[in-house]
Amino acid sequence: MPSVMRKLFSPHDRSQQVATNSVQQTVCPRRDFMQQLGLYAVAMSAGDTLLADAAWGGTTSATDKPFPIGIGAKLDQYHVQPRAKRVVQLFMAGAASPLDMFDYKPFLEKHHGEESDFGEHVEAFQDGLGPWLKSPWKFQPYGQCGKQLSEIVAPLGNCVDDIAFLHSIVGKTGVHSQATYLQATGFQLPGFPGAGSWVSYGLGSMNENLPTFVVMPDHRGFASNGTKNWSSAFLPGNHQGTIIQPIDSEPIRDLFPRETPFVTADSERATLALAQQLNSQHAAQRPGDSRLAARIHSYELAARMQLAAPEALDVSDEPAHILKLYGLDHGKTSFPSEINTVEETEYFSRKCLIARRLLERGVRFIQIWSGCDNAHPRRNWDSHEDIRRDHEPLALGMSRGAAALIQDLKQRGMLEDTLILWTTEFGRMPSSQGQTGRDHNPYVFTNWLAGGGIKGGTTFGESDEWGYKPLDRNNPHYVYDVHATMLHLLGIDHHKLTARHNGIDRRLTDVHGRVLHDIIS
Repeated sequence: MPSVMRKLFSPHDRSQQVATNSVQQTVCPRRDFMQQLGLYAVAMSAGDTLLADAAWGGTTSATDKPFPIGIGAKLDQYHVQPRAKRVVQLFMAGAASPLDMFDYKPFLEKHHGEESDFGEHVEAFQDGLGPWLKSPWKFQPYGQCGKQLSEIVAPLGNCVDDIAFLHSIVGKTGVHSQATYLQATGFQLPGFPGAGSWVSYGLGSMNENLPTFVVMPDHRGFASNGTKNWSSAFLPGNHQGTIIQPIDSEPIRDLFPRETPFVTADSERATLALAQQLNSQHAAQRPGDSRLAARIHSYELAARMQLAAPEALDVSDEPAHILKLYGLDHGKTSFPSEINTVEETEYFSRKCLIARRLLERGVRFIQIWSGCDNAHPRRNWDSHEDIRRDHEPLALGMSRGAAALIQDLKQRGMLEDTLILWTTEFGRMPSSQGQTGRDHNPYVFTNWLAGGGIKGGTTFGESDEWGYKPLDRNNPHYVYDVHATMLHLLGIDHHKLTARHNGIDRRLTDVHGRVLHDIIS
């Protein structure tokens, strides 16, 4: 028997387990047995003694240091002094309109309904060059900074002094799939790692019982490009995003084995012994191929998650005032077929609350999505037909969850070392499409950041008077700058975190990127 198995199933350990849990073991349900069998499987396939510790309640965590370089990190030291150790990225799929939430334009109110005149040729994505269209929602100032926000993101007014807005972000395309790739991976084409994969690759894990990079998609489906938005691509496979669907009966697919009368303990052990033999042969024949090691790592992680994930995803122990903060005290268990505010709040806020719980337990990078790929009726931010119909419930749900997350982290002392990044693939036009919709606008849009090292209550970079392009066209900002700033706050020089692929030292920021020191405190 391998040494790891002697450790996992030694008579001493087993006798202690029986002595302390004799009653529970007598009536041990099949799931508990399969959890232990899953841990046995991993130990057989990988010989990981750390996993054996986890089987009996031991943990391996790097959270005892203020800013840990984690387990399995590419870097052995920081390039700069870190200000944050974890990231939450909030991604609005379909292209959210800053003109209707954060980027107040009195010009559009004054000239609403007049023929739009941009003073230059405009290449529209569809036919969105109708009359100027003011926002259908009222704006008012919030916080000590006096930032103008619309009524559909009013919950963010409670924490606007913690947020830095960038209103001069410029994209490269008005096509959803390419623009989503650009914001998620730093490239317009498939085949590049997601931002969370780069952070996982560089800094490693702070808790090897949970994934380093977690993705919570929209409950209705994936955004454009699907899982490729959080793929590890040419980085080792263990750095890809792990999908969690909080509202599903099975939030993490296939984490636990299916109930079946055909699998016994003896047959499972025989299968795993054969797998170990075949894995060893495969690895010996392919010494430069990391894919098998990544696959084994995923099985190891899955086994550890059987113990750690259910507790992290269970919000039943959250006090009533926290559930109220996130808007999860509505008491409803079903929702109408039409898109509505309570439902959007339930789904987005629940993901934000679970994100806080995962951050507390050492998850490094969490990506939360609002909106799925195009469908009719709209279930994303792509409001070509009716900006009010789509944006109001989505924005109210998003802002309730995002504001609660910021406030919750702040009251726990976690906001100071947690970076929150809000983004979307591009913006929307100040002119109308039809009468009540807005077309795509990749020429200027908004990102905002809060938390770890960010100078709150600031607006850096402005759009022009109608929100078509940056006010200072000679100094726009790009996703590369946002990514460079994010890595800088994590202690990483974006020029130095590289991975060689096809003879090129690739990085998240490609050959671009400048750190936005004006928004750093």
